[in-house]
Amino acid sequence: MSEPPPGADLREALTRKGSFLGTMRAVAWSFFGVRKASAYEQDVQQLNPIHVIVAGLLGAALFVVGLVAVVRWVLASGVAA
Repeated sequence: MSEPPPGADLREALTRKGSFLGTMRAVAWSFFGVRKASAYEQDVQQLNPIHVIVAGLLGAALFVVGLVAVVRWVLASGVAA
């Protein structure tokens, strides 16, 4: 048998038609660490890796902004003083 050319798997992964909203949902559940194995396998087959990277960066940025907002709110309320 002949082997596929180098990078063929990556090209196939980049052409997946998974929606960005579905990717955001999968990344959000992954942040909480509550993914079923069957859902993970389905994601591997459907999600575009570029969408996963963008969604992960966006999710991480939102998480950090949320933490900073909570800390500022607590400090401004005088509870932590």
